Amino acid sequence: MAGITRRGLIRGAAAAAPALVLPGCDRLGASPSFRNLVLGTGEWLSYRVQRLLGGQALAREFAPSEMSPAFRTNGNVKGSSEEWLGHAARGFADWRLAVGGLFDAPGAFSLAEIKAMPARSQITRHDCVEGWSAIGKWTGVPLAHLLGRVRLKPEARFVVFRCADAFWGTPYYESVDLVDAFHPQTLLAWGMNDDDLPVGHGAPLRLRVERQLGYKHAKFVMAIEAVASLAPIGKGRGGFWEDLADYDWYAGI
Repeated sequence: MAGITRRGLIRGAAAAAPALVLPGCDRLGASPSFRNLVLGTGEWLSYRVQRLLGGQALAREFAPSEMSPAFRTNGNVKGSSEEWLGHAARGFADWRLAVGGLFDAPGAFSLAEIKAMPARSQITRHDCVEGWSAIGKWTGVPLAHLLGRVRLKPEARFVVFRCADAFWGTPYYESVDLVDAFHPQTLLAWGMNDDDLPVGHGAPLRLRVERQLGYKHAKFVMAIEAVASLAPIGKGRGGFWEDLADYDWYAGI
């Protein structure tokens, strides 16, 4: 592929978009209803090109010496639900992650149980839609491991993350498809920079989906749900900012 640039590949894909057949995303979004409800024309093309480039391609990881001396918080700096506030006051000792929806073995997991699961650490760059970036170290259980524990049903297409924070009275939520859900760098992170995850960064648990922009990295995660469609959730676009401000559902970088 010498001489072929990423931009050139995208231009070529735009010309050939009707003929693209990408098994990794077609299973999730081949129907017009998926494209109309979730992905606009440009976003649909970006989504398919990203999948063409490789559903398991890794985000860049950095050396400890490259970590940012300060990693700013953004959005809400604490949860706002009564349930989360109670758990925070008790140091999250009796907090549970609820796992439901299209699973064969739904359940709930304590923070101690999640920390006892196989963990991965990665030093990655967080890119905010506002234009700033920071590099930090995240530790947590790969989402793929947890999904394997509870066993997705065949009709599941998306994983939805329900959060304890809200804007203007509307709870935050986000979602990913199964390609990103099973990506090795997609974590339910309970640690940051070799310490427990700070409250300002989403304690006790946040999503890290390293190949997408920061608003996809939901903080204060209280529940995850496997669903067949995003249409009945919120306004049907797959996330809080997607519903409110028409952000792209697929925020690939």
